[in-house]
Amino acid sequence: MADDDDPSTARPEIVAAASALESRFPFADDAAFDDARRGYLGTIPEGLVHADDGRVVWNAETWTPALATPRPHTVNPSLWRQAQLVAMHGLFEVAEGIYQVRGLDLSNMTVVEGDRGVIVIDPLISTETAAAGLRLYREHRGDRPVTAVIYTHSHVDHFGGVRGVVSGDEVAAGRVPVLAPRGFLEHAVAENVYAGVAMSRRAAYMYGASLPAGPAGQMGAGLGMTTSTGTVTLIPPTRDVTHTGQEEVLDGVRITFQVTPGTEAPAEMNFQFPERRALCMAENATHTLHNLLTLRGALVRDPRAWAHYLTEAIDLYADTTDVEFASHHWPTWERDRIVRLLSDQRDIYAYQHDQTLRLINKGYVGAEIAEMLEVPPALEGAWNAHGYYGSISHNVKAVYQRYMGWFDGNPANLWRHPPEPAGSRYVEAIGGPDAVLAAGRRAYDAGDFRWVAELVGHLVFAEPTNTEARELQAASLEQLGFGAENGTWRNFFLSGAAELRGSTPGTPTVTASPDMIAQLNLEQLFDSLAIQIDGPKAWDHAVAVDWTVDGVAYWSRLANGVLTHGEGTVRGGSDARVGVTRADLLALLGGATTVEALTGSGRLAIDGVGDVLTILLAVVDPPDPGFAIVTP
Repeated sequence: MADDDDPSTARPEIVAAASALESRFPFADDAAFDDARRGYLGTIPEGLVHADDGRVVWNAETWTPALATPRPHTVNPSLWRQAQLVAMHGLFEVAEGIYQVRGLDLSNMTVVEGDRGVIVIDPLISTETAAAGLRLYREHRGDRPVTAVIYTHSHVDHFGGVRGVVSGDEVAAGRVPVLAPRGFLEHAVAENVYAGVAMSRRAAYMYGASLPAGPAGQMGAGLGMTTSTGTVTLIPPTRDVTHTGQEEVLDGVRITFQVTPGTEAPAEMNFQFPERRALCMAENATHTLHNLLTLRGALVRDPRAWAHYLTEAIDLYADTTDVEFASHHWPTWERDRIVRLLSDQRDIYAYQHDQTLRLINKGYVGAEIAEMLEVPPALEGAWNAHGYYGSISHNVKAVYQRYMGWFDGNPANLWRHPPEPAGSRYVEAIGGPDAVLAAGRRAYDAGDFRWVAELVGHLVFAEPTNTEARELQAASLEQLGFGAENGTWRNFFLSGAAELRGSTPGTPTVTASPDMIAQLNLEQLFDSLAIQIDGPKAWDHAVAVDWTVDGVAYWSRLANGVLTHGEGTVRGGSDARVGVTRADLLALLGGATTVEALTGSGRLAIDGVGDVLTILLAVVDPPDPGFAIVTP
């Protein structure tokens, strides 16, 4: 790495790789651009959405200046093409009576006109963006009331903005039904609360919401441009979709459903509007290869089931569908094109599954298979099978993890050192910090940026304050980001570089919001408390409590550093009986109030050992929403 290298300039190796990619793929094919522009009606003023306090939670025009210029060498040409498509924003007519708000958040919001009002499908991440989308619809189609809401699946970008389109009172009064696939609430809450802090932290790197947008920064996330940063909410569903073939009539509109559990989300569903010959594929078929294991973290998805349900969707709906739309990207029109899209999507998931297992059974491990697997030419030539969001590399490793777990069978990897002690040993073995830096610089100058990131990463963990090591690793990550076709890889690489340079990305979107936490049932509430117990600190405590929460009997026992709990009362007797409302318990566990304040106001009753809650709360270790990722 030369001393005068500009860190924001793509190296020759990255430029050459981009040129080779441009020669391999049909960049002159602009059919997707025609589809993405079709039905455009208008957009919001200046592309801006504000919160009540005036801060901007979404700026749809963020990427416009860069995308209006020729592609820079610092952005992969395929990702640049995807960003041009995804950055289009506004209200679009999909079919008669069906409209989509696109480009006002990571996801789409769909509005279906009924007899009296509108059905809203997937109200985005934030109340602010959802409300802006609904206002935009009404500007063009009239002030129709919301008469129903549908959540296609259990990820936050498909329900978080619900209170921006409907109130909890309207739903509670039965005026607005909320439909979702069976299991939605359990999975939505568990995903965003149990490991929600860590997932939100990693999502900040994955979506790059804190990175500056532009040719050397954030240029989309493949699935959408990034995540909004407004208020996340949740209104529980009032009606479950439980089986394929189920029909519902909402506001005079007939809908037939296909349940698809274990695909892109644990609870997900596709559905058709038969009279309008329109098919919603949720997030099961989009214009990208999706994740089998998202980089922010999640349960590993089942590509075998995913492929099966796409085949089933073709069989159920292809002959009676004229337009297919999804919760991300743009629609596809005409039967043959729809079947091709669904078939390509089906085949890419099945191929990854089957070929990974074939190679597993020949003794290869995930990291090897990820380098070996070649995509069939027909699928490689299909833009919708390109890895803008998921990737063959990390999907293959997910399949390996699903079937084989984290251990690759090599005993040398059974008990490896964690990063800091491993780093110190590697640096010593190589000959010290200067030797590591010298080897890293040679690799950088040779264009081996993957090796630089791995090698110099050991020195960063051995000597966190070594500024030369941090800058060299940052430079290598930056080059990897410039070359990445995958938007989330680019964001992770560039966010890692920012952290190494001392500009740690924040965590702009918090999914474990008060509205989300309020939906925890008692089991989930105590589960979320149990995972915060500092085990060693709690070893010497043994505390049993009988709770009455809003009249419901529940018990908990702290012993051996573990909080166990369940319905009813403690076997063998408790140390104290505690009476409290659910709202006050949430406030207490969330740090918004104290035991003393609640007892003093008469809202908390303790009968027995008076300091049981003080003991319990003293061993709670709250999560860190800003933890480091590429540094110790």
